[in-house]
Amino acid sequence: MDIICLDMEGVLVPEIWIAFAKESGIPELKRTTRDEPDYDKLMKWRLGILKEHGLGLKEIQDVISRIDPLPGAREFLDTLRKHAQVIIISDTFTQFGMPLMEKLGYPTLFCNTLEVADNGEITGFTMRCKESKLTTVRSLQAMGFDTIAAGDSYNDLAMIKASRKGFLFRSTEQIMKDNPDIPAFEEFDDFLNAILNELS
Repeated sequence: MDIICLDMEGVLVPEIWIAFAKESGIPELKRTTRDEPDYDKLMKWRLGILKEHGLGLKEIQDVISRIDPLPGAREFLDTLRKHAQVIIISDTFTQFGMPLMEKLGYPTLFCNTLEVADNGEITGFTMRCKESKLTTVRSLQAMGFDTIAAGDSYNDLAMIKASRKGFLFRSTEQIMKDNPDIPAFEEFDDFLNAILNELS
């Protein structure tokens, strides 16, 4: 049995931190896992900037409430789920991801959790497990599933390469250049057809 493992931000929805950077007027927060492969380092840096500006969970959730899935993402996901089980594996957090899952028809989401103080300050974060994307794919395979994985960033490469088949979707020129063996797509129709061909 096949399970499709998809990244969330950049693949199905816009990058949350980029949207928040634009609305908050803090351009430094545009930095994502497309730029910084070390997620722990990236998140600690982000939390430092939030603290410096006195911003917390509420301000980010206000921005998330106005984020819609990428055009065509809901239809892509709905069609894909008719052919296979799909899991969204993201390094985002429950407090960020769940409002977006509603707009995507509530697919299964595996992600992490923010530590939030009573005043709304984000004080830290708890990762679900080490190397969560790769660990999840390996665990699914250990249970007898075949995985097909796709993403756009450095932190997706391990699960993509560990899967029976992997794809890049709307990735960066550098990531695609560094990984010419991974099929890369820009449009949902082409992306969907590639996955369906692999399933058949």
